[in-house]
Amino acid sequence: MLKGINGKKKEEMIQTASIVAGCLIYAIGLNMLITPLALYNGGFMGIAQLIRTFLVSVLHIKMPPGMDIAGAIYYIMNIPLFYMGWRIMGKEFFLRSLFGTTVISIFLLLVPVPGTPIIEDYLTACIIGGIIAGFGSGLILRGRGSAGGPDIIGVCCLKKRINLSVGQVNILLNMVVYGICLFMFNIEIVVYSLIYATVFSLTVDKVHIQNINTSVMIFTKKLGISKAIMEQTGRGVTTWDGEGAYTHMRAYILFVMISKYEVNQIKQIVHSIDPNAFMILTEGSTVIGNFEKRL
Repeated sequence: MLKGINGKKKEEMIQTASIVAGCLIYAIGLNMLITPLALYNGGFMGIAQLIRTFLVSVLHIKMPPGMDIAGAIYYIMNIPLFYMGWRIMGKEFFLRSLFGTTVISIFLLLVPVPGTPIIEDYLTACIIGGIIAGFGSGLILRGRGSAGGPDIIGVCCLKKRINLSVGQVNILLNMVVYGICLFMFNIEIVVYSLIYATVFSLTVDKVHIQNINTSVMIFTKKLGISKAIMEQTGRGVTTWDGEGAYTHMRAYILFVMISKYEVNQIKQIVHSIDPNAFMILTEGSTVIGNFEKRL
């Protein structure tokens, strides 16, 4: 089905599908596992849930059965962040963020909240719900979009080379949200909400592979690989000559720094020129200097 579509269009379709799937998975994890236990998300969604609780419990505004309006409140809260995303990340990220936030808000309204918890054990629900929702949020970021809130803030921080990942921004915002929860609810609700938020944040950072720096060393006997990498990825390459200690044959050694998201692309480029090339990939490398984050 996708064979007749050019590479760029195909990639855009895959990214859009990733965003939509991530939004649905996130909404399922939150609405079906966490909300029925009266636990709270962190960040902007947690604030939206607190506002929802205030409207329902204090102002006694009736809501449709099985529907959570926190998604609509969340969308309104994100409007100022769209502008920040436009200024720092550009039009494409802004449009994807707008799309992602709109889709996730719709799914949060449509995915039903069970009247009784599907998983009654709080700890189990927090772990499973955190993994599911975090995986969904990570998919959205992997599709080069965002679901708003901490996603936009975290990605903008990475772009500005502020040493904060999306998951870390989530954790910082959670401290504020759960500080408020501590004064409003019992300690058990706060503790389990924190467990959920921590699992969620760790899962996001595992799935959002664009924020994982990867250094690549390539050993080859053929020319042209460095030129292909620079032309096709826009990454800089450092090269130097080497020699096999046993064969005494000349070799070329290349070094390039990429994100984990670009690993498959680098492998395809290298193997298309030299199927016998030897590669060493090291994840989690710390980079100081002029390294472009592509999120």
